[in-house]
Amino acid sequence: MDTLTKEQRHFVMSQIKSSDTKPETAVRSYLHKLGFRFRKNDKRLIGKPDLYFPRYYAVIFVNGCFWHGHDSCKKVRIPKTNTEYWTQKIARNKERDKKEIQTLIEQGYRVGVVWECSITGKKRSQKIQEVSESVALWLEEGFDQNYREF
Repeated sequence: MDTLTKEQRHFVMSQIKSSDTKPETAVRSYLHKLGFRFRKNDKRLIGKPDLYFPRYYAVIFVNGCFWHGHDSCKKVRIPKTNTEYWTQKIARNKERDKKEIQTLIEQGYRVGVVWECSITGKKRSQKIQEVSESVALWLEEGFDQNYREF
């Protein structure tokens, strides 16, 4: 049972951003501090990756666990109302992500995905630092890995 009216639910959902989210800006800020330069949401690349590193021919997606259906994550909980819609929506998102990642890899890019659960919660700043350092290491030395999740 939804506790909000249709108009209230519409307003709440309209406030959810697709770029410049808190997890994305946190990772971006730390990577910038480490000296990495990148482009944000480059429209020339399929899927408009959150971060594009031309020098390393790599892209990073910072994915929300709910919206992208992160497997075996506590943050993924299908709402109790309109369950069929949400199940289908998240399944479509996962399929789209899979196709976009495959296309980017076929085009010669290395693709990294930072999951929201890996950089939020207790000790948030420490987690962001650790994940960002892992991303940095992958960018500079992980040329044998076309795909990596953080």
